[in-house]
Amino acid sequence: MTLRVYNTLSGEKELFETVKPGEVGIYLCGPTVYKPSHIGHAVGPIIFDVIKRYLTFKNFKVTWVLNVTDVEDKLIAESQAQGRDMLELARDLERQYVDAMAALGVKNIDYMPRASEHIQEIIDHIGQLMEKDYAYAVDGDVYFDVSKDEDYGKLTNRKADDQESGTREGLVKAAKRNPGDFALWKAAKPGEPDSAKYKAPWGSGRPGWHIECSAMAMKYLGQTFDIHGGGLDLKFPHHENEIAQAESATDQVFAKYWLHHGLTRFNTKKIAKSDPEMAKVMESLQITNLLKKHDPEVLRFLILQSHYRSPIEFSEDVVKAAKTGLGTFRRLLERIERVTNADPYKPELQIERMRDVEMDPRSRSLFDELMQSRVRFLEELDDDFNTAGAIAVLFEIASAMNKYIDDAKLETHSEELPRNVLRACGGTLVSFGNILGLFERRPAAVSMGDDGKVPALLELLVDVRKMSREAKQYGIGDHIRDELTKLGITLEDGKDGTRWRID
Repeated sequence: MTLRVYNTLSGEKELFETVKPGEVGIYLCGPTVYKPSHIGHAVGPIIFDVIKRYLTFKNFKVTWVLNVTDVEDKLIAESQAQGRDMLELARDLERQYVDAMAALGVKNIDYMPRASEHIQEIIDHIGQLMEKDYAYAVDGDVYFDVSKDEDYGKLTNRKADDQESGTREGLVKAAKRNPGDFALWKAAKPGEPDSAKYKAPWGSGRPGWHIECSAMAMKYLGQTFDIHGGGLDLKFPHHENEIAQAESATDQVFAKYWLHHGLTRFNTKKIAKSDPEMAKVMESLQITNLLKKHDPEVLRFLILQSHYRSPIEFSEDVVKAAKTGLGTFRRLLERIERVTNADPYKPELQIERMRDVEMDPRSRSLFDELMQSRVRFLEELDDDFNTAGAIAVLFEIASAMNKYIDDAKLETHSEELPRNVLRACGGTLVSFGNILGLFERRPAAVSMGDDGKVPALLELLVDVRKMSREAKQYGIGDHIRDELTKLGITLEDGKDGTRWRID
């Protein structure tokens, strides 16, 4: 199947055809670093990390740009509230964000340009618009004249009059030619930090938010590039204004495909924004705090279980469900390692290499099923990067492999051929997972002390449970299992005995 993507600009799924053959340019709106990022700010980077991985898998040369907004009104206000230098605060929050993204497996960003380091490109961009009479200056402010852009609103089918007027309401209304005109440059105001003031031909000040992104996108990707992404909340006015600025300046298509991901919903409806409890809830949802509490691969798995255009519900129950789902694959990989004595996280052997090997009917059936699953997995990702559908295929593969292990009794006795078939299937599963940024490393081992007493105690409890069940005292056995579950220890009963696992 050929890759098709849903283009917000057309409202349809379109065949993906790149601007330059074999190359893809991607721009994703990144964080405004004025407060710690919450889990919703990780959604876009995780999704686009998968998009780059998959396009690379399809042999495209991909350049991915994710910007950092470090010149912005909210950052100025926050730095003044904290009594800190604006750029110092921005750098601290940027480091937190970068570290969190790395923990979540986002490692394929090529450029992370900062607005503060691209002021000249922004000034040049504004200058182009002024020369072509798309922009005008009033007392040091510069505005884009939406009445001059006949295509304004084509992304969202909204009128220019819907554009938010922003802050400084009285001055803005008095200065602008049209209600929908938006700021390209904001004149410096008394009391603002020097780090937020830059010299420009029309006066000292700072750029507007929208012009920052279009200037940086074109610097790194050219006047026309392939994919521009961001959250649904950025469609208007931010992305609409980016298109207006860029295309009015260059007379070229800015971005060919616009991909917007769904927003994250938090269970805070019963808490008013002014309630002190809301601040505590939002602090608990900060990425750095969540990573202290949860396995980062679980959080990534949670996000990818939904199609990127769908909203993501986030709660402790949803995290728990994602942990259970990911556990299905981790337990399978543990089984594969026990049977094959090979590290499943290093998939050196994959199912395609077993194509011409003579197999017994059971092994051939598994081989055929995985070859069909491979096709369906890629079809799901070719259908607008449907990670939810791709993960569903992975669950089907896991089910087939577990059945194969059970039916062939591979954990109690195994010949070389079934072991190699299982190893190849495991390699294929892990390779598929790697495209999604999953199964890239072995889960961190749970510390049980250096004296070996915890494992010995658990083995003793397993023996006691076995003895109680043999004596038909099932209540005691169930009590042991239930209490261990509460402590995060899972007992797994199999044909070859009971194993324990600390979650």
